Amino acid sequence: MRVIAGEAKGRVLQGPRGLSVRPSSARLRESLFGILESRDAVAGRRVLDLFAGTGALGIEALSRGAATLVAIEQAPSVARMARSNLERCGFGDRAEVVASAVGAGLRRLASRGDRFDLVFADPPYRSGAADDALREILALGLAAPGARIVIETARGETVSAPPEAGAPDDVRCYGDGQLTFFHVPAPAGRPEGSDDALD
Repeated sequence: MRVIAGEAKGRVLQGPRGLSVRPSSARLRESLFGILESRDAVAGRRVLDLFAGTGALGIEALSRGAATLVAIEQAPSVARMARSNLERCGFGDRAEVVASAVGAGLRRLASRGDRFDLVFADPPYRSGAADDALREILALGLAAPGARIVIETARGETVSAPPEAGAPDDVRCYGDGQLTFFHVPAPAGRPEGSDDALD
């Protein structure tokens, strides 16, 4: 598994040998970032990666110019792998790996006032965890105005979004996987990407 593009292009990432991890395919990652970059949703953004596994999605975002990354991964051995991959790509100083269940990790981030412009969630397929994560991200105010949220699920799996998420603005299928895109609206009169918490 390699970083596809950007600063760390071609770097080999440690894979999940013997671990219950399902990395996103190279085709899906390439397509995902093509879509996001066409919407100016990567460079300079604060990224949150849930169910981070090897860290491949967050690393790809940093490689393409994202400002910072927080990755949440429950399994301690997998979280260590994600940290190792970040270090080998030279992104250790721009990233934090939280070894925690996703719900507890999100509450921890909310308690310290973190907000994010780009959120990835890649839970186990057909587990219902995508719905829970999306509800909690929005309820805790972790998505900045104008944020993009991307949920990876099994092909055909429906993401039950709370009303404040609105309808998905895009759904794409690649092999057995499906990407569902949400765009958190900025309040009227506030440009996308602005965040009072940073003033």
